[in-house]
Amino acid sequence: MPTTKAQPSFGPRPSLEGAGLQMNDTTRGANGVLLEARDLKMHFPIRKGFLRRVIGHVRAVDGVSFAVKTGETLSLVGESGCGKTTTGRCILRAYDPTAGEVLYQRPDGQIVDLAHLERSALKPYRREIRMIFQDPYSSLNPRMNVLDIVGESLRVNEGMSGAALEDRVARLLRQCGLRPEYMRRYPHAFSGGERQRIGIARALALNPRLVVCDEGVSALDVSVRAQILNLLQDLQHDFNLTYIFIAHDLSVVEYISDRVAVMYVGKLVELAAVEELYRNPLHPYTEALLSAVPKPDPRLSSRGGGIILEGDVADPSNPPNGCYFHPRCRYAQAQCSQESPLLCDAGGEHFVACHFAEQLKLVGVSGWD
Repeated sequence: MPTTKAQPSFGPRPSLEGAGLQMNDTTRGANGVLLEARDLKMHFPIRKGFLRRVIGHVRAVDGVSFAVKTGETLSLVGESGCGKTTTGRCILRAYDPTAGEVLYQRPDGQIVDLAHLERSALKPYRREIRMIFQDPYSSLNPRMNVLDIVGESLRVNEGMSGAALEDRVARLLRQCGLRPEYMRRYPHAFSGGERQRIGIARALALNPRLVVCDEGVSALDVSVRAQILNLLQDLQHDFNLTYIFIAHDLSVVEYISDRVAVMYVGKLVELAAVEELYRNPLHPYTEALLSAVPKPDPRLSSRGGGIILEGDVADPSNPPNGCYFHPRCRYAQAQCSQESPLLCDAGGEHFVACHFAEQLKLVGVSGWD
């Protein structure tokens, strides 16, 4: 049975809409909501047979709702296959969402639903929402030099060429910690960290407002990873950027994030400010993820105590009934296999999807030290 935890009652548990941050007149302007996903879904069809008939769907994203404030870093975390990258690509409209809304606030204050725009109408928003890809090797065209890679979007969108284009690319390279004289070189001449800086310069070429960082440092060495994280923070401060940071390394997320959203099999299970989430997790899956955060003191690491989840991640094409996490949850009860929990407000902008969040006594990062 769950251990009783002394804390205030959640009170009524209404369904979450937009993670408590809905777009209206009071949320516009500085630190208002820049982008809001509402019940976002991305179901990929499973086809079989000679006629390629649809026999099912992979529910990669299955009803995700959250909001991103102007100037903040919201991180999406979870195991591989939980739908983090798919969510980011739906926001960018690299994928056409199956259902839901992606509400984006334009600079003039008007709100547009990116999920339902025709592709021909997306061009202005592709300037304002850009992506940094995970793999710095496969994301750069080996047949294009740095000038062409970074300057391509400037040629297409602003018609720049010649000396003006070179000056703009040189400035971008300096801002990202690269020497401008390298712009005639090809990707094979750069290290992984330098390639990622080129990818960052490419993403910033059109002065975006929102940048989706898809595992932007996971393919890099630890020392280079710290440099890239510091660069991203400096650029955010200098250009008032807003980040959606997709990652699985919670030690990285703790360093760069303002708020953290935890995903499991296409659903959001917890969302809170980074300090609150790490100190006071309310969902058993979050507790398990936090227990895997490396401890810098080897004396603490030798004590063990990490939570080992049994079984495999649920199949998104055939998820279990009720809470998707219940087959692996050590606190699961009968209700968990019968009813799917709603993402509800636990107070203080801390949201959780767990039937027994009020009763469980879970351990955060500080408790593992």
